[in-house]
Amino acid sequence: MISVEIDSLLLLLGFSLAFIHFTVPLTYYLYLKRRWLWRPWNIKRDPGYKPRVTVIVPTYNEARLINKKLDDLARQNYPRELLEILVIDSASIDGTVEKVEEWVRRNNGLRIHVLRESVRRGKAYALNNALKHADGEIVVITDVDATWGSENTLSEALSWFSDPGVGAVTCLKQPANKGSGEVEEGYREFYNIVRLAESKAYSTPVFHGELAVFRKELLEKIGGFPTDIGADDSHTATRIALMGYRSIAANNIICIEKVPHRGYHDWRIRRAQHLVQHFIKTLGLLRRAPRIFKPTLIVETLLHLVNPWLLLASILILLYLTATNHVPAIIFLVLGASLLILKPFRTWVATQTYLIAASLRNMWTKEIVWRKQEKR
Repeated sequence: MISVEIDSLLLLLGFSLAFIHFTVPLTYYLYLKRRWLWRPWNIKRDPGYKPRVTVIVPTYNEARLINKKLDDLARQNYPRELLEILVIDSASIDGTVEKVEEWVRRNNGLRIHVLRESVRRGKAYALNNALKHADGEIVVITDVDATWGSENTLSEALSWFSDPGVGAVTCLKQPANKGSGEVEEGYREFYNIVRLAESKAYSTPVFHGELAVFRKELLEKIGGFPTDIGADDSHTATRIALMGYRSIAANNIICIEKVPHRGYHDWRIRRAQHLVQHFIKTLGLLRRAPRIFKPTLIVETLLHLVNPWLLLASILILLYLTATNHVPAIIFLVLGASLLILKPFRTWVATQTYLIAASLRNMWTKEIVWRKQEKR
């Protein structure tokens, strides 16, 4: 009799954890989509705004992709006299620097400077070194393996800074291919909506290295990019939002992101690691958040740090009950497994798995300097 009561309580707990796990993010998503997604921007944007800008391109063994990246920057229709490009190389051994210098000799239209680091210490270190040499009032960070959506991408991104209340801008992302089990495509479809709606509400705490744009004076005020975590772009944008400036993902800025040809799951876990680090570090800053930004920070922190573990706890409870031939638990697990044929459900479960794996992996490595993965 006591055993039956314990099993019933465990079943109730398993159901409750699963219910909370799925209900909280779904409620947040629907709230953002219905309340904010279709609202106009409360930002005064001048499409003709043309500030001086420095584009920083961090590189490490990018010989295969660097020419395409420089070509992508060269096609931007931004005034050349207002644009400088800093390529900061972190001790590449594949001829990346030589490729850049060769490209510069063939193309005289851009002002490009190459900075060399003798030791690779991580992306944030490289960005901070390059920042010391930046002349622009606006600083753009972009990864080599990202393609900007059009020749107007840079102009569109910078136009948002015509409003003095905007401190940082990032892109929405599209994967170059669908990823394992179409998970990457589904992940981006969902998260682009969330990032855009959060931005219209006030700011988003998640930025993208494919294109992240900051006011230089604000970067200097906060001491540059954080070197103790991997999500330097997201944490920097969040700190700027905490200062009372908006950090937004704009709907007119699209970047195409290459997905690893091999090691897709390791790549996703590393990115999740960096976000987990970012939100852990953000916990100590919540009290400083503007009232309009605090709910977003709290929910996103819970979704990244707590919510994945609710799903795992629910599954473990149900597996335990299944081992005792508990029929309702067996039915619930079979139903959950069958739902994996649906891309949104499969995408969500995969994302939670990556966050759990990332939290565990952070216990022995932060992946500040990571092994380079081939992308296609």
